Amino acid sequence: MFKGSMVALVTPFKNGKIDFASLRKLIDFHLENGTDVIVPCGTTGESATMSHDEHKSVLTYVVEYINHRIPVICGAGSNNTEEAIELVRHAKKIGGDGVLVVTPYYNKPTQEGLFRHYEYLAKKVDIPFVLYNVPGRTGVSLAPETAARLSKFDNIVAVKEASGNLDAVSQIISSCSLTVLSGEDSLTMPMLALGAQGAISVTANVVPDLSRRMIHAYLDGDLDESRDLHYKMFPLAKVLFVETNPIPVKTALAMMGKIREEFRLPLCEMSKENREKVRKVIADLGLIPAGKRVKI
Repeated sequence: MFKGSMVALVTPFKNGKIDFASLRKLIDFHLENGTDVIVPCGTTGESATMSHDEHKSVLTYVVEYINHRIPVICGAGSNNTEEAIELVRHAKKIGGDGVLVVTPYYNKPTQEGLFRHYEYLAKKVDIPFVLYNVPGRTGVSLAPETAARLSKFDNIVAVKEASGNLDAVSQIISSCSLTVLSGEDSLTMPMLALGAQGAISVTANVVPDLSRRMIHAYLDGDLDESRDLHYKMFPLAKVLFVETNPIPVKTALAMMGKIREEFRLPLCEMSKENREKVRKVIADLGLIPAGKRVKI
């Protein structure tokens, strides 16, 4: 159902509020560059520091502005199952094409608890679900066996694998029908080689065209082109995680003139040393406008 280059969209802020004007420009940037799917309000969208009203308002804005031009997978996860169901229902109500639901963070549920969490949500709301496994952020990992158990629900259709564990990717693909989507940008091509069908990508915020070309080249059988693009983007995929995501990617977008460089505490601006690393990589890719002075 979902494949190709999908962007884990940042949420721009201005003076502490959602910057909807910049959000609209970011969406236009992705539409112009062939991004296949928009994914707002995930980890990269700083959903953890948004109020529920803000979270819902961003989802509503993105779905309504895109207006079915491309699919929207709404970030709708929480460490509280009842809060998650509220967000999932909102995504369904506004016409989202699916929901991205992260494993409950901080609670550290057992595998049975994870199964019951997703089972409850999937039975309550008829919308396509993408499971989201990112143990480095949540403190718990969705086991391939649990993903396979969840694949029996018709509306659980995919899993975003951001564990960095290629063995887990192989286990999921070989044991069930779930579509695997890369959530680890530097490993997207290796995951495609194992059978993944695309990526929900941080890097795509910065280079949507290159991301789309790399993934589609692989899916179309042009391995040399895909490999060349993988290596072209590899330094960017690494530097965008030199500090906690989404700090580096929002810094890069600000350097490119796309958004204001603004975060919500406890996230803050990058160190001077790491800012220079980001600046160099995006400059090498020709992404800083000619003559633009970049604050370091």
